[in-house]
Amino acid sequence: MPLRALKGSRRPYYRWRNQQVTEAELVEAYRANALFNEHPDDRTFGYRPLADEAAVAGEVMCRRTVWRICRDNQWFLAFGKKRG
Repeated sequence: MPLRALKGSRRPYYRWRNQQVTEAELVEAYRANALFNEHPDDRTFGYRPLADEAAVAGEVMCRRTVWRICRDNQWFLAFGKKRG
């Protein structure tokens, strides 16, 4: 019934529903969760101290990975993006 209400087709929905979550996606979700927990309302942290805080919490990752996860989730940090 919900698919009819949204005018969606069944095949893509069930194909999406049956997809397995890969190990890499699961690890990245855990890392993003750890970063989000370490970065609640204090937006003065950059990605380097955020990586250190996540390591203390038990989720060790390199700083470039922290930067990429923050970029992908659009969690802009204290200094934001440079404007042209």
